[in-house]
Amino acid sequence: MRPQRPVRVGVMGCAEFALRRMLPAMAGSPDIELAAVASRRPAAAREVAARFGGSPVGGYERLLDFPGLDAVYIPLPNALHAEWVLRALDAGRHVLAEKPLTTGAGLTREAVRRAEGRGLALVENFLFVHHPQHARVRRLLRDEIGELRQMSAAFAIPPRPADDIRHRPDLGGGALLDVGVYPLKAAQHFLGTGLAVVGAALRQGPTGVDVEGSVLLRRADGVCAQLSFGMEHAYTSRYELWGTRGRITVDRAFTPPADHRPDVTVERDGAVRGIALPAADQCAAAVAAFAAAVRDPESCRAAAGRSADLARLTDDVRAAARAAGHITAAVAPPGPAG
Repeated sequence: MRPQRPVRVGVMGCAEFALRRMLPAMAGSPDIELAAVASRRPAAAREVAARFGGSPVGGYERLLDFPGLDAVYIPLPNALHAEWVLRALDAGRHVLAEKPLTTGAGLTREAVRRAEGRGLALVENFLFVHHPQHARVRRLLRDEIGELRQMSAAFAIPPRPADDIRHRPDLGGGALLDVGVYPLKAAQHFLGTGLAVVGAALRQGPTGVDVEGSVLLRRADGVCAQLSFGMEHAYTSRYELWGTRGRITVDRAFTPPADHRPDVTVERDGAVRGIALPAADQCAAAVAAFAAAVRDPESCRAAAGRSADLARLTDDVRAAARAAGHITAAVAPPGPAG
């Protein structure tokens, strides 16, 4: 059998995350050829292309016309995702976009509709779902802890500099879209789609973006998920699944480095044991999965549907917090005494 040629990918923008994680994985993948790197700053495109390969391109519009391009990777700020995802699909390019796919459920549904109508792969880049530790947890959930009763998950990061794009409302910043979508995705991953938001609370920072939040979700059978997230916190990345016979805990759940050896904790019948798992590169796995989706777009249809459901869930979190009056504005620190 003749080997398949690599998928020719163009990169739209030179985001720090792309430089640190995705482009090294793409450059090292036999399934991917980095064909072009686009930036609105030509010098940045030249620098990144020199490091990782491909031709530098000045401007995102020109990238969509680049000859022989199969797919586009979009690591732009959140508020720019929808425009360029839709334009890339309209140009006949498969799309890998950083999470969230767009900033709203309606836009995400439209992107999914266009991808399906054009026979194109549309993939939202949640790396953690490709780590094998979660498949092992699924088996433990089935075999070890009985009937699932409740889930909890948390993802939080330390404060970022004041000029970080996460603090900019105009660029789709805020903790919900940056880190809150991880525990939401984890809940969807283990509890399924169609989850309802029972309650939510968000706290805004001084720039008007949400900086932390808490969410309670409910599945139709009554199983609930308690989720927390924030970007002014000590680093936390974990989830727990509680059943009728025991509990599973996973630390470093969402962003483990490639050399991290996961240790899943199982508590059952009063005994606690750790299950050591081999290290795995979830970024390389995500790149390979995208290449497979480009070669068989039908294989990612269900995942695209889950992306639409996640966008609906994210919108519902905001709506629930607003309806309950649980969006707390920033409070100025107290002045000097006296």
